[in-house]
Amino acid sequence: MLFNSFVFFIFLGVVLPIFYWLPSKKAKNVFLLLASYCFYGFWDWRFCSLLLFSTTVDYYIGQAIHQSSSVKIKKQLLFLSVFANLGVLGFFKYFNFFRDSLKELSSVLGDDYFSYSLTIILPVGISFYTFQSLSYTIDIYRRDLKPTTNFIDFALFVSFFPQLVAGPIERARNLLPQLNKKLSPTKLQIQEGGVLIITGLFRKVLIGDTAGRYVDSIFGNLNQ
Repeated sequence: MLFNSFVFFIFLGVVLPIFYWLPSKKAKNVFLLLASYCFYGFWDWRFCSLLLFSTTVDYYIGQAIHQSSSVKIKKQLLFLSVFANLGVLGFFKYFNFFRDSLKELSSVLGDDYFSYSLTIILPVGISFYTFQSLSYTIDIYRRDLKPTTNFIDFALFVSFFPQLVAGPIERARNLLPQLNKKLSPTKLQIQEGGVLIITGLFRKVLIGDTAGRYVDSIFGNLNQ
């Protein structure tokens, strides 16, 4: 679901009224979490499992790091978080690269060991939410942050749809406290938000996408 698509504006038009209509902050966060997973799953619902995996791993590792009094155990837990997150990220980002390299190498050597055609699809936004989730355990290890005891809030921090697939990568100490605040936007803030959205769409659709077509055309015909 692209931010400049008609489908996204329908999605936003449904989510915002319901969000502000819900009475409690807990209900708002649960709804926003479900909406964020629907947003991500619109592209391919199967990859929601990767998002949930990173969230679950770092939520419990973060608590374990905070509760441990052993520096050695803290380091081991941090390594586990890094290994789990970067392992998944590396697999999806570089599997096809290594597969193609091994196929070329095997053809040069006259073998056919890597002739299979398994192709791994790169999940959209995986780099953003992987590093965002990982930064949480790193901040706890550095004692820059205390872990949250609310899984819903942490899951929302990782999957928050406005920055899930395009960034920026947000730190937990900045976003998590905001998830517990009562929202009461002023008229000026709403107007400023509208201006930012319109400006962003203008830059993306009319400038970025238009320039991108020319750039793709140039780099796609380097031999001419």
